[in-house]
Amino acid sequence: MNKKEIVYVVSDSVGETAELMVKAVASQFGENVEIKHISYVEDIKDLNNVITAAKYNNSIIAYTIVIPSLKQFLDQRAGEAGIMAIDLMNPLMEAFIQKFNTDPVRQPRLMRKLDDNYFRRVEAVEFAVKYDDGQDVRGLKHADIVLIGVSRTSKTPLSMYLAHKRFKVANVPLVPEIAPPDELFDIPKNKCVGLIITPDKLNEIRMERLKNLGLTTQANYANLDRILKELEYAEKIMKRIGCPVINVSNKAIEETADLILAMLKKRGAVLHG
Repeated sequence: MNKKEIVYVVSDSVGETAELMVKAVASQFGENVEIKHISYVEDIKDLNNVITAAKYNNSIIAYTIVIPSLKQFLDQRAGEAGIMAIDLMNPLMEAFIQKFNTDPVRQPRLMRKLDDNYFRRVEAVEFAVKYDDGQDVRGLKHADIVLIGVSRTSKTPLSMYLAHKRFKVANVPLVPEIAPPDELFDIPKNKCVGLIITPDKLNEIRMERLKNLGLTTQANYANLDRILKELEYAEKIMKRIGCPVINVSNKAIEETADLILAMLKKRGAVLHG
């Protein structure tokens, strides 16, 4: 593929599942696939618009539609227009029908209805954003997990990843010139985790960060002596708190998150994810 190919992802709900599946497949074809997402399709008019656009762009339609009349219309019209329309849900649904010997209710958006997990996830993400990077230390006492560490130790990505697992996470940067908030020493130490990193790895990450910002790599931010000073200061704070510490130098976000949860569970922290 030399030019960008378009895939229309169509759903009678949010369409997260369909989009993730299409992205997974598209990733195998480099960066030449553009995904256009059409959610909450409710009538034939919506589908006609998608079919017209897909025909004009010579595109694929991938869909998750459970309303029989809409699915039938899309299959028929796409076939007449010579458009490839892929049903991402029906093959598995048919397997369920055969296995369980029962019919589905075929009602869209059921995953969202009364889904406590969904609302807890939203709440946790909002919490992580609000209490990111020490913005408001009042949130520390309400957090399930508190992450501390110097800049560029993955505090924010970890907070967001854990938030999607429904944990309320706050994080606090440790900077030698700024005293940590008193609230940090008031929370139970078994829900606090310190993140450390090797000086060389941190230097590499910060140098790259400066380049991406278009700044000189000679800045104090990436200076090795400065980094050593920050790390020494951070470790003193972590020892003072008595919290567990994880070296994130060569770990993926997912790996570190799993370690955090296992470590806190072992130490008796009450986790609500």
